[in-house]
Formats: sequence, C-alpha cells, structure tokens
Amino acid sequence: MRIAVAWRAPPAQRRGTRAGVALASAILCATMATGQPARADELKPFEATYAWMWHGMTVAVSTVKLEHQGDDTWVYSSKSSPRGLGKMFSQRPTQKSVMRVTDKGVQPLSYDADDGTGSTKRDAHVKFDWDSGRVTGVYEDVKVDMPLHPDIQDDSSIQIALMVELLAGREPQKFQMVDKNTVREYGYHREREEPIDTDVGKTNTIVFGAQKTGSPRVTRFWCAPSRGFIPMRVEQKKDDEVQWTMQVQSVTRG
Repeated sequence: MRIAVAWRAPPAQRRGTRAGVALASAILCATMATGQPARADELKPFEATYAWMWHGMTVAVSTVKLEHQGDDTWVYSSKSSPRGLGKMFSQRPTQKSVMRVTDKGVQPLSYDADDGTGSTKRDAHVKFDWDSGRVTGVYEDVKVDMPLHPDIQDDSSIQIALMVELLAGREPQKFQMVDKNTVREYGYHREREEPIDTDVGKTNTIVFGAQKTGSPRVTRFWCAPSRGFIPMRVEQKKDDEVQWTMQVQSVTRG
C-alpha cells in the first residue's frame, strides 16, 4: 500500500510506502482494542491532514477524504502539497478510488493515481470489471490485464475494505493489492499502547505494525481510540533507521 492512501513518501523514500495501510491498521486496532465488532452501517465520511517529515524536516502535507456518493458508491481520495525542501521536487501526487460498498464487502470500481508531473512512470489508471471478471488498465507504465478475484483491492480501496470487514466483526490478518500486473501481500501485528503529543492534543494510542511479505521495512501506526482509531502518527523504519514520519494535523469525522 502506498502510504501516501493515499499518501506518498518523499521521492527518495517512496518505493515500498503504501497509503492504504494507515487507516486500515487503525480500524484493525479499534476492533482489537474494544473486543466488540461495530455495526456495518457505521462507515462514515471523514477528512484528515498529515505533515510528512523526512530527516526531521516537514517536506509535504497530505489531505485524505472519504465521501459517500449515494447508494453503495463511495470515493476515497488524497492529495499532497510540498513544504520546505519538498518544493525542490516536482511531484504533486493525487489518488482516487471509486468503490462499491455492501454488506459483502468492498468492490473497487476504478483507481487513478497521478504524481503531478509530465512523466507517467508513477501514474496508474485501473478498471475493475466485475461482470467480465478482469482487472485492466495501466499501472506505472505496465499494462494490466489479469483475473479479478473476490478479495482484490487497489492502493486506496484496501483501507476501506479492511474497515468494512472489521465493522462486520471479521479480523483479516493479511491483504492483497494490485501491483502492476500482479499482487502484493501485507501482514499486520499489534505491538503496544502509547500516549503521544500531536497537533490535536495528547492522545492515548495503540501502536500497530504492517510489513510487506519479504520486505525489511516495517510501517508503524499510532491509532487513537478517542478519535475513531484514525492514525495520529505513521512511521516507517528499515532495520533501525527511521525513513520517514507522518504526523496528524487535523481530523474531521462525519
């Protein structure tokens, strides 16, 4: 998942950062913390902003938003703007996932990503045709055309899919997402509880880890029960080195 949900890390550290992980792990923390499944009709719109920090400097601000378009259609989107040294880079990434949400789970319908430059090597335009059972399009300049299996998701819809599963009382331990013309898999684990200071106040959190199969990088999420378990902080480490940190600036839940 590109932690850039929606969010993308600074260019030097971008590969291996997947956004859908943040909210997904947050909701998983919620279910594990309370021990009680929520009702399926509790999926709600939200908007949150985050500051990206690289080597202690804020290099970008990202905004993510979940909107209900009526009936069973939802849209999850994100956009990022550079700050400070981040203005040296040309990327202005955006992502958008349109999906169908029912009692049976989430079915992505389309996924679009654009890094805001003239290059297409980090862009994606993918369609999910549930009638024909195929995923087609282009992902980072690679043609996509493969079978559409029931649990497949894109970089953004995966976090909403996880939310819906947990609201239904199910706790998946791993997830698959489209990655060019193949899929990638992530596993999740709970680590500890920890209070942290943020721009929205001091908050008690549950720290959760996510790791791509075969990767040395671990992404950790500080999930706040008092704020709907949306992540207050996200950090990626490779061995003992912190590669980047994401800190919440504001949260609005509908």
